[in-house]
Amino acid sequence: MLYNIINSEKRAGAFTSSTITVTSPRTNEPLWKVPLANEKDLSDAVQAARAAFESWKVLAIDKRQNYLLKLADELDQRRHEIHGFLAGETGKSNLLANIEIDDSLKFLRFNASQSLPDEVNYEDDKIKILSTHHPIGVVGAICPWNFPLVLAIGKIAAALVMGNCIIVKPSPFTPCSTLKFAEIAMSVLPSGVLQALNGDNYIGRLITIYPGIDKISFTGSTATGKKVATSAAEHLKRTTLELGGNDASVICSDVDVESVASQVAAGAFFHSGQMCVATKRIYVHEDIFDRFRNIFVEKVKSIKIDPSGEQPTMFSPVQNELQYGIIQELIADCENHKYTLLCGENEKSQPGLFIAPIVVDQPPENSKIVQMEQFGPIIPLMKWRTEDEMIARVNGTDTGLGACIWAKDVSTAERIARKFEVGTVWINSVEIPNPHGYFSGWKQSGIGGEWGKQGLLSYSHTQTIQLYK
Repeated sequence: MLYNIINSEKRAGAFTSSTITVTSPRTNEPLWKVPLANEKDLSDAVQAARAAFESWKVLAIDKRQNYLLKLADELDQRRHEIHGFLAGETGKSNLLANIEIDDSLKFLRFNASQSLPDEVNYEDDKIKILSTHHPIGVVGAICPWNFPLVLAIGKIAAALVMGNCIIVKPSPFTPCSTLKFAEIAMSVLPSGVLQALNGDNYIGRLITIYPGIDKISFTGSTATGKKVATSAAEHLKRTTLELGGNDASVICSDVDVESVASQVAAGAFFHSGQMCVATKRIYVHEDIFDRFRNIFVEKVKSIKIDPSGEQPTMFSPVQNELQYGIIQELIADCENHKYTLLCGENEKSQPGLFIAPIVVDQPPENSKIVQMEQFGPIIPLMKWRTEDEMIARVNGTDTGLGACIWAKDVSTAERIARKFEVGTVWINSVEIPNPHGYFSGWKQSGIGGEWGKQGLLSYSHTQTIQLYK
């Protein structure tokens, strides 16, 4: 059984009506009933967090770090308790679920090594100016369905090490692994420091406006992020928004075509493209386009669909019916416009919410498949000729989360990367987020950022002290 976690207590709620049923994306069959939190639950969680904050904020940084290390060890030892929930609700293979748990451990241990010590900004014989960093208070973290555990833990670890308390609301599509983690954390953390509430859009909005919650950290779609920003602004809550992206991969003419085509195919269809920084469109230099396309398509065709989840595959079903419908509409749009589908189009009959991976050959730049963030296993493949033209196309969207560039000439790749209007660029690699790297979106891909040492600033107030001698 799963519970909301409030003040280190398991709360089941009214199991007669206040529940949701989590279903398997692999089979569409029901998995678990999970309680829905209500306003009373949120009120109790805020009250507990504010009480816990008074002692947590003054705890020495090394002690807070030690709590995170103990929490990482506890998760590692009890990963079997969370693995089934994570794999079941997301549709990930056992391999992918283990990768996400491993990444969660990395975020806990990275943040356990971090702090923001006082910094002297200026000093002369008359004055000393320094910056010191204080916790914000109670954080409301609203998390997405694609990587529910690691994206929640990334927020949890940074918030806690900086002395905040945190209330996490997972997506109602994938609440189970986050609730289970909060239950595991009860054996390590003081009461009220970390709490988790499963909720729908009503509870999500309530968190953004509720008194006693000082900051909102949201990861999700741009459309929902705008609503979060509007609600939080009513009370001038601090906000960090990590939103959608339409990330490009650019392939230069000097690459090892076979190697790069294989890597790009693996990255683009990792978890069926359900990653905010996954490659959503591919631009290949015209000199190598035909060869790259042939190898890329063969690699994509070799991707196997495994309904059992037992095979070590990186490919998954689409997680929920809503997103499944969006992908089907995109496929229909491509077919209606008579774009060439290089693979996947004849493989319609799949179990659960699986969609066989599709490559769209050279659709127009203004097509939906190029301009939309598809967040699923369908990808457009296009040519580029000149550097200026390619950069204009990469930057020609209202989002700017990430991008990849592949080139043997690393100096050229870095020069081009600096012209991309995105928060993160990977050179000669697929998109692999790293806890050491600050992660932020430009344009409508977000406000502020998280992760890395710089990301700790989003969980703290900076106070300037001017000391006259």
